[in-house]
Amino acid sequence: VVGVECGISLATLAKILQRDGLTGFEFASGIPGTLGGGLFMNAGAYGGELKDVVRGVLAISPDGREERVFTNEEMQFGYRHSVLSDNGYIALFASLQLAQGDPAAIALTMRELNQKRNSKQPVQYPSAGSTFKRPEGYYAGTLIQETGLKGLTVGGAQVSEKHAGFVINTGGATCADVMALIGQVQDRVMQRSGVHLEPEVRIIEN
Repeated sequence: VVGVECGISLATLAKILQRDGLTGFEFASGIPGTLGGGLFMNAGAYGGELKDVVRGVLAISPDGREERVFTNEEMQFGYRHSVLSDNGYIALFASLQLAQGDPAAIALTMRELNQKRNSKQPVQYPSAGSTFKRPEGYYAGTLIQETGLKGLTVGGAQVSEKHAGFVINTGGATCADVMALIGQVQDRVMQRSGVHLEPEVRIIEN
């Protein structure tokens, strides 16, 4: 079991665990963001999710008055969801259950996953990652591509021509550009397929 502060980036943590010969976290090596953010939404990729390795989480209430430890079960991990998404608690510290492994083999797996990610995703452009959740029975990127929306642009925001599941910033995109583009994609996919695309990115409005 490894204890980790939640402000660390997933990529940095993956490198440290690889160096120390601890396996089970390779899937997270290319996911942008921090461990705390990953816990909030049960981040995952390539068959792995944080729920698979988290033993417990120390979190603080939104008003800062209460600290609480959540077990794996109490975290209520689901697809891009955890109890933190509902109660607003902020993850401070997590314990991870990992296994001993060969550092060289772990590094090879991480390289292979990152090469796979780089070949399929528009990593050369700024984005918030995958824009939409996977609808049950479908893939968001496939629905968007089949609707003919690859390359659709609003201002500096564009549906990636490399992977339709990503809204990218081609230069100077505003929040309004991104939101308008997301809305157009949702409307047109709904018209064509009858499927509502729910954003995977968390949108916070004042």
